Amino acid sequence: MVNGKVRVGILISGRGSNMAALIEASRAENYPAEIALVVSNKADAAGLERARAAGVEAIALSVKAFAGRDAFEAAIDAELRKRGVKIVCLAGYLRILGRAFVERWRGRMINIHPSLLPAYKGLHTHERALADGVTEHGCTVHLVTPELDDGEILAQARVPVLPGDDAETLGERVLAEEHRIFPQALAKLARSLAAK
Repeated sequence: MVNGKVRVGILISGRGSNMAALIEASRAENYPAEIALVVSNKADAAGLERARAAGVEAIALSVKAFAGRDAFEAAIDAELRKRGVKIVCLAGYLRILGRAFVERWRGRMINIHPSLLPAYKGLHTHERALADGVTEHGCTVHLVTPELDDGEILAQARVPVLPGDDAETLGERVLAEEHRIFPQALAKLARSLAAK
């Protein structure tokens, strides 16, 4: 902890819009967390450049460079620990993490998921919600457990499903809420860890 702020690592695979929301929130003087490192499993992830432009260290690690998932995730773990990271945020990280990694970070790793869990675990949440004809959709921040999209819910936000919505228009409204509740949930977790 530096300046009373809990150090956070973010795992991404793509453009990093949720990562950017977390970095932006962390700039506030009274925000209880600071972003220490961004790690991507894809060297061409746009979020890496976005993080660097915001002054955050960002690295890419390829699973192909390691002798399997366990070695790859051990390398990620080592990079996080080297920088004193206490909380891990999954912000559009498109790999399922192994049990050993998840257990090492149990209670200190959170994910943003584009549905009102427990509904629509996994992928293609907006398409599935539209196909079911639901009137409400949204997003969830939850603690990560070895079971997919299954940990304790820390925050949720709801959006209406509007007539004429497609996956893109619905997804845009959900994403705006993701950018709002992910920083809130991280702050809440950081404060609770700092108080221990």
